[in-house]
Amino acid sequence: MWIFEPVYLIGMIFLSTDIIEGTCVPWGAYSSYAAEKAGVFLLFLITYLLPLMLMVFCYSRIVYALKRKVIHAL
Repeated sequence: MWIFEPVYLIGMIFLSTDIIEGTCVPWGAYSSYAAEKAGVFLLFLITYLLPLMLMVFCYSRIVYALKRKVIHAL
């Protein structure tokens, strides 16, 4: 996460920055509606869904390992 999110944000800075009427507009000037929606989807995926899935996977493995140890201890 500490690698993917900064890389994503740096990429989004370059993709969503544009010069409009001689003024640089950072964060919000997309070339198309589809590019804006793709950026929002990737942001949701990288900052919410991916960490959530990783936490669920890791905690399920912890619970599985603990249950397995308890069963073998009996």
